[in-house]
Amino acid sequence: MELKQYEIILVNLNPTMGSEIKKTGPCIVISPNEMNTYLRTIIIAPMSTASKNYPTRIEIKHNDKIGWIAVDQIRTIDKTRILKVLGRMTKPEIKQLKSVIKETFVD
Repeated sequence: MELKQYEIILVNLNPTMGSEIKKTGPCIVISPNEMNTYLRTIIIAPMSTASKNYPTRIEIKHNDKIGWIAVDQIRTIDKTRILKVLGRMTKPEIKQLKSVIKETFVD
């Protein structure tokens, strides 16, 4: 399965611990395409349908539902957790995600 940055994928996140987002659900591929091609792991940000309007959460519409990308829950997973590709973020959503990642982790 060839995965591209900013694709929306279905991932089995169990088992988890503590306050980590648990369940099988949609996630965003954060890692760049070079990593996605050559490594057996991938960096993702999980999505949730229940969220507050935090600075590290981005609201996007997917499958006619409102979801929140949890930038504060970015994690590395093995590709065997990925069940399928669901879609891709829009250009404006990608721009907003890049901005929140930069603000959260770089500045």
